[in-house]
Amino acid sequence: MSEPLEIFLVGTPGLEHVLQAEAVANGFADAKATAGGVVLTGGWPDVWRANLAMRGATRLLVRIGSFMAFHLAQLDKRARKFPWHDVLKPDVPVRVEVATSRKSKIYHAGAATQRIEGALRVAGYEVSPDAPVTIKARIDDNHVTISVDTSGESLHKRGHKEAVGKAPMRETLASLFLRECGYDGREPVLDPMCGSGTFVIEAAEIATGLHPGRSREFAFMHLATFDATWRRVGETHAPPKHFYGSDRDAGAVRMATENAARAGVSDLTTFTNLNAADIQRPHGPPGLVICNPPYGGRIGNQRMLFGVYAGLGEALKARFGGWHVGIITSDAGLAKATGLPLQKGPAVPHGGLKVWLFQAAL
Repeated sequence: MSEPLEIFLVGTPGLEHVLQAEAVANGFADAKATAGGVVLTGGWPDVWRANLAMRGATRLLVRIGSFMAFHLAQLDKRARKFPWHDVLKPDVPVRVEVATSRKSKIYHAGAATQRIEGALRVAGYEVSPDAPVTIKARIDDNHVTISVDTSGESLHKRGHKEAVGKAPMRETLASLFLRECGYDGREPVLDPMCGSGTFVIEAAEIATGLHPGRSREFAFMHLATFDATWRRVGETHAPPKHFYGSDRDAGAVRMATENAARAGVSDLTTFTNLNAADIQRPHGPPGLVICNPPYGGRIGNQRMLFGVYAGLGEALKARFGGWHVGIITSDAGLAKATGLPLQKGPAVPHGGLKVWLFQAAL
């Protein structure tokens, strides 16, 4: 497989353009946004680096081949001829996931899965539901595309965060919202409803140049294409700014503090037990206030939340002149309650809801 690989970065719908910008910033110049993610080309070292360094991607799929199949017998025959050994190691179990489209004559995903699993067994592979490597097949208009998931667990699982609160925001989504707010690591960040500290920790890691995947394992390490001499080289530097989080829940503050320590950014972060309406502007230049407040759908009484949002807005207007604000919520009415001149971004799925990033300059 000496030809360039087609690499698909699975992303959050609505924020594909942000993920593309991140990919380009990471040196993947040909990255193109598409529905549900970003497509780029490269070699296997690019796959390893992208898994390690990309903050906004949910996972990385690599296309390893394709063929036409108009019925199950043909799928079975061609799957048996597929060059699995080019990518898969014979001693590593695999599992198979198949998605089919209405335009294909093969429309039963379960039957298609069985045929590909059978082909893998004939080729000498163990098929297991908890295998470390996943083969993903998509049958669209009778065209079968075979990909391998090179990430394994979702990339939001950084490997150094244990404590989470209610309705946590995934690190991948938080990083995309930070970038959408224009954050580049050179300004202070404050989250007045920090929960487990995701925004604050992500901001500190970005400023320091710490790779998000530095503490975890990846599925590509189990592939025949992996070079075990690969090292997780990253650029680290001392950030010129500090990062702040606060929450009215003392337990959340404790979780955020512990998570920051595990991430190695405790010296750069400060977490305090404080109501959102009582936040104070840190000393130094203006920066970004970003938060993911309760929406009322899963956490809290929505009527009471209007007062919470209003109190936050008053604090920001009174003390944070010159700062930029990003508020993520599922309810435009709650955003309006802040009294801030907020601009609404595209809809983004989060925890079974649609949310929006509302931004304003103070």
